Amino acid sequence: MEILFYRYNSICEPDILHVFQLFGITVHTEELEMHNKRVTPRECAEKVSQWILQKHLTFVFSINFFPAISYTCEKLKVPYVCWSVDSPVPELFSNALKNSCNHIFLFDKAQYAFFSPVNPDCIHYLPLATNVKRWEKIILDMTEEDYQAYGADVSFVGSLYTEKCRYDSLLQKKALSPRTQGYVDGLIEAQLKVFGCNFIPESLTEEVIRDIVESDPDFYKGIDTYGDTDRYLTAHQYIGMKLAAVERERTLNRLSEHFDVNLYTRSDASALPKVHCRGGVSTLTEMPKVFQASRINLNITMRPIESGLSLRIWDILGCGGFLITNYQTEIPDYFEIGKELETYESMDELVEKVQYYLTHEEERMEIAICGYEKVAKFHTYEIRLSQMLKILTDDFLS
Repeated sequence: MEILFYRYNSICEPDILHVFQLFGITVHTEELEMHNKRVTPRECAEKVSQWILQKHLTFVFSINFFPAISYTCEKLKVPYVCWSVDSPVPELFSNALKNSCNHIFLFDKAQYAFFSPVNPDCIHYLPLATNVKRWEKIILDMTEEDYQAYGADVSFVGSLYTEKCRYDSLLQKKALSPRTQGYVDGLIEAQLKVFGCNFIPESLTEEVIRDIVESDPDFYKGIDTYGDTDRYLTAHQYIGMKLAAVERERTLNRLSEHFDVNLYTRSDASALPKVHCRGGVSTLTEMPKVFQASRINLNITMRPIESGLSLRIWDILGCGGFLITNYQTEIPDYFEIGKELETYESMDELVEKVQYYLTHEEERMEIAICGYEKVAKFHTYEIRLSQMLKILTDDFLS
């Protein structure tokens, strides 16, 4: 079997590429987009076409959905396989989603429920995974100095989204009406009190959507789209990102009032005076040391991931770290809360659980071990890609 892996430098790509090769698949890689982030759809299509015409490919694969690849594969009658690892993904609104060549895997059940009716035979649900063997190699080589350097009562690794928040850029330009700002502020405050349910999309008024869309000249406007993209992207890309920034800042500030909190980020942390900002860490070499050495690892899922489990959850558990995460409706599908990880549904509950587990070390370590064992047994990339290939085999034969 030969495939083309179209890469754009997602952190998942090396692990997935490695597993494909372990399975005996000949993998050709196209890395044009890794080195040039301004690749046009035409350039993408031309590169993929060249590969398809030169090689006898079983399918073309990518992380996340590229409409140009889908259209190319549809024209040249080659299956296109992609695995979505982000939310939102605006490209899923392209009419290319309807192509019969597609075999699209979405990690979030809410995302799957939203998009699968567009092409029900070609869109599947598949949760994310982790590379336990990669993390084991790093963790087994950790020194006492590593544990001292990366250890903490509470650690959080991730962006604060302050530098990625398009809504904030509109506020800075004073582009939005006071009415819109007040409505969005109220919506954010209400959503912050509710976990496991995202009611922002259905709560937006046409007036608010129009104000945000018209205020941003760079608002995503696909020329080949279906559905109400304005509502979806306003809710997820604008308000969802602002919500993530507010939630992370408040959560970290609240915890830092009671505990020593380490933050690993490249974002501006000036609004977190009591948090120990350690700067960014390398995902593949330093991050697993943080997860292993920290007493408690915190995950705060950005709200545009409505029900699914973010990659951070799988990686923390795959490193043998103890995890407290905000509640997501899919967590009970894979883990036993209180036995393999912990969850919270309010700031008060989070503070109480952090306090409890910092003073119950044996219980905390037992939960971390159970979480690691569950992931190592059922949720590695080898297992997940085997599930994907089983679905693809059934699709190809149907």
